[in-house]
Amino acid sequence: MADTTHTHGKRVTRITEATHPLDMLTADEIARGRAVLEREGKLSERSLFPTVMLVEPDKDAVRAFTPGDALERRVLFVVLEADTGVSTEYVVALQDDAIVDERVVPSDTFPYGQPPYTLEEFMVVEDIVKASPEWQTAMRRRGLEDRMDLAYCTPLAPGYFGYEDEIGRRMVRSLTFLRDFDHDNAWAHPVEGLLATVNLTTGEVVSLQDEGDVPTAAPSANYDAESIGEVRKSLKPIEITQPEGPSFSVDGGEVEWQNWKFRVGFNSREGLVLNQLTFTDGDDERPVLYRGSVPEMVVPYGDTSRNRYWISYFDAGEYHLGKNANSLALGCDCLGVIHYFDGVVADDHGRPAVIPQVVCMHEEDAGVLWKHTEMGYKPDVRRQRRLVISYFATVGNYDYGFYWYLYLDGSIEVEAKATGLVFTGSGEPGAEDPHRLEISPGLFAPVHQHLFCARLDVEIDGPDNFVDEVDVVGIPKGDRNPYGNAFTWERRRIETEGGRLADGLKGRTWHIGSATRTNYVGKPTEYQLIPEGLPVLMADPDSTVHARANFAAKHTWVSKYEPGELWPAGDYPNQHAGGAGLPAYTEAGESVDGGDIVLWHVFGPTHLPRTEDWPIMPVDVYRFKLKPNGFFDRNPALDIPDWSAAPAGDSCCHAQGDDEGDDEGGRLPVFGVRTS
Repeated sequence: MADTTHTHGKRVTRITEATHPLDMLTADEIARGRAVLEREGKLSERSLFPTVMLVEPDKDAVRAFTPGDALERRVLFVVLEADTGVSTEYVVALQDDAIVDERVVPSDTFPYGQPPYTLEEFMVVEDIVKASPEWQTAMRRRGLEDRMDLAYCTPLAPGYFGYEDEIGRRMVRSLTFLRDFDHDNAWAHPVEGLLATVNLTTGEVVSLQDEGDVPTAAPSANYDAESIGEVRKSLKPIEITQPEGPSFSVDGGEVEWQNWKFRVGFNSREGLVLNQLTFTDGDDERPVLYRGSVPEMVVPYGDTSRNRYWISYFDAGEYHLGKNANSLALGCDCLGVIHYFDGVVADDHGRPAVIPQVVCMHEEDAGVLWKHTEMGYKPDVRRQRRLVISYFATVGNYDYGFYWYLYLDGSIEVEAKATGLVFTGSGEPGAEDPHRLEISPGLFAPVHQHLFCARLDVEIDGPDNFVDEVDVVGIPKGDRNPYGNAFTWERRRIETEGGRLADGLKGRTWHIGSATRTNYVGKPTEYQLIPEGLPVLMADPDSTVHARANFAAKHTWVSKYEPGELWPAGDYPNQHAGGAGLPAYTEAGESVDGGDIVLWHVFGPTHLPRTEDWPIMPVDVYRFKLKPNGFFDRNPALDIPDWSAAPAGDSCCHAQGDDEGDDEGGRLPVFGVRTS
């Protein structure tokens, strides 16, 4: 069941009772599961809940489900005892009102790994650092004793380097930034060379490094309306209206739009999930994706300084993207006729917390869909439209938007938007540094990457799929190319699990095809993954970040589907020594030439910061596409209406003869040929 409200031109859906196996967790389910743990004596006054997620059921059970069938709902609770640092996984079967699985997270045996951080842990870091006599001494030595109260001490994931005093312990690192007043932009005033490492379990600073005497960058960088002053008055409003309402329908978590159908999911770790995505072709509802999400990203920094060499954030696995998601606002984050979905996550104490309007869905114009002007006729043109499903998450200084676009022609596009504030350090104004760029006088931003990994549980016309790698290739002039103009393509079947690199010079794409269905011309029905092909992980293969973020060393991976293999960097990338996730999933090299397979695709920027990125970064956009390639027998968007923005009687969107000439006795069609 779902509650849907309709106010002020927007609709909001909140799932209040699960009626489908893949419905997102409800507040009642989280509360019931926690009550089981409490009843069984598994909780203490110091229990924290880094992760609470739905355990998704077996695929065959989901496919066989019909409305009204009994639901089997299981919830994973990861419980951290804050006073000991021990974490335990509990799986609660809600229908049985019982714990059905229990396992301690082995954080003290190789390759280690810790659950993600909780907000409560982060909130105490500043107090721990500021209470440290060593930190206070370092601030006084720098002449900053009068600014200690307003200082901001960040809580940051420490990476993994095999340091003896960190193995098996729950650690964070903390850098210090200054504020001139409450709510000042602290990122503008980094205290260079001052680094604290904190043991969260004992609540103490275990090491403090203080080196150098670089002045702290001073220029103000506040970007609020009061600081900016008068805004431009030349920009006129844009209004988007749909007088007859949107073209989609929503039933609980299920959405239908044009020929697309899917279920909206949301969880605390990966945020937005699209489930059971199908396209109706005539009377045939054809599967495309069983499950799609962006379950991990890594942000490795290329700076060798003591302050930043260890930075390589895993924003899903260390912090949880969904739990840090924004509540979206009409006219700000989303424009048009909007349908929102509320999200429910667990707070630090395992109790349900609603994120209102966390997922935004709307339609938008997407330019020309197809067009042709036949000689002697008016243009034949149709407008493209897309359905947008999106959410935004804020993790520290960065903000990320994740967008799924569904198009009228059966195409899919996945997009990540990066904005917020770049990470900073202080330096001598005008200094040259091979790993940092000066973005404001005395303020430097390190080179870094944002490498997103999408997980595509493909189901092209069913679960029996294969993947071909396709390159375009030139042919040397000779017998095969007598005129020198010829080129062709090469297809290679990916037979075993593993990762592949893009190659823009070869126009490399990957074709995911059905092993059981063919199209009108006798070829397998396929979708084509089209990458941007930007740089993959730049870190050296012998580095610890390469071991931990190995998934980001390739653009595309193919793995055999296995339940529970959801996370590109493994279950617990926080302080993990490496090798988990995709390297482990594909190590056996099983066959992926047919059967149930999963594609993983890495995309995103290698960021060399610029002055225009400060004090707040305009959105950078990175994307990849899934495009039907022989999936349909012909253009599936031939039946799109020929609506026109032109006045009545002056439509240009349909091909027809025009016996009425212009004032000169004729008109100019294509090629400038005058007709009468």
